[in-house]
Amino acid sequence: METWSVAITLFLIMDPLGNIPVFLSILKQVAPERRRWVLARELVIALAIMVVFLFIGPALLKTLSLSREAVSIGGALVLLIIAVRMIFPSRGGVMGTSEDDDGEPLVVPLAVPMIAGPSVLATLVLVTETDPDRNIDWMIALGSAWLAVAVILMSSQVLYRVLGTRGLKAIERLMGMILVSISVQMFLNGIQSFMSHV
Repeated sequence: METWSVAITLFLIMDPLGNIPVFLSILKQVAPERRRWVLARELVIALAIMVVFLFIGPALLKTLSLSREAVSIGGALVLLIIAVRMIFPSRGGVMGTSEDDDGEPLVVPLAVPMIAGPSVLATLVLVTETDPDRNIDWMIALGSAWLAVAVILMSSQVLYRVLGTRGLKAIERLMGMILVSISVQMFLNGIQSFMSHV
């Protein structure tokens, strides 16, 4: 995969626009003067977790005895499920709500799984295993996607006022359609790679 396509895929999976209402709902329990600091802290924690997974990906696959094809097909199926949920959202968005959380969030649920979710981590493992010699490219892709997500989430209150719930849902569904195509391509690549080794 190209660096820019990995960056776009990671951005779409993180789905910052679709999850703005959930973020605002979680942060409403935090004092207004601390919200931006808490969000910035959670973004940094999520980035750290994603960077760790980016570098331990190949070792993790080797430990679990998983082939590239298995990860590619499995990752494609997870992305497809997320894309379908983006197009046909349930209550609380793609990741669901966190109504039982009280007080200031730490790591869960903002950093994990809202930003650094299982599908993002699986995608990082997949791209690293597919081409382990391009770690710098994958770091650039991850950094670009994370920066775009950070800008959107730090501006979440403004975006929510401007776009409203309907606008955010429309954008989320459009992003879901793009993610469907990416997941199908990942699935086909995994099948093609598997068939070439049979």
